[in-house]
Amino acid sequence: MISGALIVYFFVRIALWLTLGSTKTVFESQERKSPLEEVMEANARAAGHGASAPVGADERPSKYAWKALAGSAIGYAMDGFDLLILGFMLPAIALDLHLSTQQSGALVTWTLIGAVGGGILFGALSDRFGRIRVLTWTIVIFALFTGMCAFAHGFWDLLGYRTVAGIGLGGEFGIGMALAAEAWPARHRARVSSYVALGWQSGVLAASLLTPLLLPHIGWRGMFLLGVAPALVAWVVRNKLHEPEVFVRSAKTSARKPNAFRLLIADGRTARTSLGIVILCSVQNFGYYGIMIWLPTYLARTLGFGLTKSALWTSVTIVGMMVGVYIFGQLADRIGRKPTFLLFQAGAVAMVITYSKLSDPGVMLWAGALMGMFVNGMIGGYGALMSEAYPTAARATAQNVLFNVGRAVGGLGPIVVGGIAAAYSLQLAIGLLASIYVLDMVATIFLIPELKGAELE
Repeated sequence: MISGALIVYFFVRIALWLTLGSTKTVFESQERKSPLEEVMEANARAAGHGASAPVGADERPSKYAWKALAGSAIGYAMDGFDLLILGFMLPAIALDLHLSTQQSGALVTWTLIGAVGGGILFGALSDRFGRIRVLTWTIVIFALFTGMCAFAHGFWDLLGYRTVAGIGLGGEFGIGMALAAEAWPARHRARVSSYVALGWQSGVLAASLLTPLLLPHIGWRGMFLLGVAPALVAWVVRNKLHEPEVFVRSAKTSARKPNAFRLLIADGRTARTSLGIVILCSVQNFGYYGIMIWLPTYLARTLGFGLTKSALWTSVTIVGMMVGVYIFGQLADRIGRKPTFLLFQAGAVAMVITYSKLSDPGVMLWAGALMGMFVNGMIGGYGALMSEAYPTAARATAQNVLFNVGRAVGGLGPIVVGGIAAAYSLQLAIGLLASIYVLDMVATIFLIPELKGAELE
């Protein structure tokens, strides 16, 4: 309890500093470039392209930048909304279509499998054909097959629709992150990445609040039709966007398109970075799904909560996650990517252990929000980290491949937590999740470079 209180105090001080502090801090001061960096930058200016991005470190975001952010965040909100409403609707779908427990689980599993495959496919296509064009393809695929889910007659056609909808869904995260990063100045990059990540949490929060209200009235078929609405909004916003200048410039100056997948392991340093990011993304998804899937059950067993009260406590945890994502972006642009990751990873270790030992409902409410802030706040930094670590020719591929590999590994989280809970206890299973964030810290220290303020290549 004392450690939890200290963490709360520390982050209140950080929040006040972020809110009241000067916009120009010592961390935003111009760093001295090495001779090699000065030569590369001079050559890039002489050639009219290269490492110097079209948006400089001191420029303000343009109208295009804000539109790119909106289009990316709405698409990612659609991702979060769709996955959570499916979880809420499974009992109703199973009852109506006479599905077994295994068949119900398969609907979630194959949605995630489709998302992983779609992420890898569309990420590579985006680096070749453009961000906006491929995002349009993904949104059309998702909207069409999500709408078709409402007219499913049985397990197999619903499974097919969900899988293809997942393929469309999978391209959203990486391409949207690449689009936003390329449209915004370097000094805002971590913050804008966190704003895109907040789209997911907004979608999850909307699903957790709307589904209990609407599902009894419009049924699961109506909910699938409702799920098309965010896709239509995202399509309208993106329809007014053009390709980012950094992508257009890269496409014009590259006589031959490089293999985007090979660029992820182009040399030893890049390969180490890719390995580190895969570990970070795996821990992120493992912890997120391991906690969020089992949290309602944990609350029901520990405190005897029903569905409505468990949903309220879970919603508070989600709000904590949103606060964490926001704070992460602010901090990462001020003190750097690595220090912020390490701070949140240490906080996740402390709060997961603390939460697993609590039994008082009031304390668990605020502790759940604080745990959510640390556990999921780090997702606000992956977009900036990957955008800065890879060139334009592989940026969306890196975002989608590395994050979706992490998502595939993270999909094991609920299974592992469930297995430990069955053998021992759910309390122990939740507490043991703290160990994965120690692995996260080791990977950050030894594999992740500090790229704060780097211009996009």
